[in-house]
Amino acid sequence: MRRNILIVSIILILATGLLASEQPYVILISFDGFRWDYPQRSITPNLDTLAIQGVSALSLQPVFPSKTFPNHYSIISGLYPEHHGIIQNDFVDPVTQKHYKVGNQDAVRNSWWYRGEAFWETAERQGVTCASYFWPGSEVDLPYRRSTYVEYYEHDRPYEKRVEGVLEWLQLPEMKRPHFITLYFDATDTEGHRHGPNSPETDAAIRRLDDTLGLLCTGLKRLNLYQQTNIIVVSDHGMAEVANDHIIRMDTILKGKKYETSGLGAFMMIDCSPETRDDIYRTLKDNALHYDVYLREEVPEAYHFSNSHLILPIVIMPHIGWAAVTNTIQPYIYKYHTHGDHGYDNFHMDMHGIFYACGPAFRNAYKTGTLQNIDIYPLLCDIFNIFPHEPIDGNLERIEQILKVK
Repeated sequence: MRRNILIVSIILILATGLLASEQPYVILISFDGFRWDYPQRSITPNLDTLAIQGVSALSLQPVFPSKTFPNHYSIISGLYPEHHGIIQNDFVDPVTQKHYKVGNQDAVRNSWWYRGEAFWETAERQGVTCASYFWPGSEVDLPYRRSTYVEYYEHDRPYEKRVEGVLEWLQLPEMKRPHFITLYFDATDTEGHRHGPNSPETDAAIRRLDDTLGLLCTGLKRLNLYQQTNIIVVSDHGMAEVANDHIIRMDTILKGKKYETSGLGAFMMIDCSPETRDDIYRTLKDNALHYDVYLREEVPEAYHFSNSHLILPIVIMPHIGWAAVTNTIQPYIYKYHTHGDHGYDNFHMDMHGIFYACGPAFRNAYKTGTLQNIDIYPLLCDIFNIFPHEPIDGNLERIEQILKVK
């Protein structure tokens, strides 16, 4: 009996190892705030190589609002923010009064906020070992909703160390090695905000990120894994210039009225009582010179931003390059410290990001048009031949043309 159990155990171990060895490798890399046209500046030789060897898209359209956390979670879940729950970087649930805020560890690690299912959850449940070297939503407090390997976000961790960490994971024994890995870098977002998308500082950040991609590719070649690894480089959104005199003062427009705001700059929502809603909306509508304003239920369907109780009664969409503010300090911040921003209309090209991919799953030297970031989740499921979590908003049919015919 013991001999039979031993034989069965050996077979299961061998089968598990065989299954792992047959799985593809995918590294999903985010260059935060890397606008769709940055590669046209002739300072990204490693991205250019990916385009020659694989796939490049005209642009990657973010979801609305074109903010960091909503879009990273849409990429990894295939859902619009109204369905996955992360509607912006900083907001309050009007029912529970719980506060979600980027930078607050307790909030961003509270799995209660994250609806749907991140790809690493889907993959781990179906036998794919995953790793996250930073990604919004990857640090949730429920172990079964995390990757097997997780690095908790450290903003100042050197980029070289992040790449080294990924390469170390890929040198683990086959049965322990992750086959899906996320990797995140902030440089173009940080410098784009501080100095604007057309600044020398942003150009330096573009070069830095491209050099980091080259460092990863060199490491994969050293491990003899480059040819069998699918590398996908995306960005969550683009970046627009913000002029120092393009400021919309909500406290002036709504003087004397009782309300609260959520959001700042390129996107804002207004909370107010049912009794005052129509009056505040009419006032905003009458003064809508550099912004559009909608009642929650009347936000155009194309934005997919009305079907959630987290969305406040009034939604304000400043025009590209304008900033909505509410008090004396916020105009100062935007006038002297913010030269680029995002969160605007996700159909505006300045808000679009990049999509590059190469590896055994992808076509060679293939150019495609604008892709939607919610379609990346079903794309990943197809590459790994696993079942997606349902329902999702992503659609494989909109993106499958970039894959090699199986």
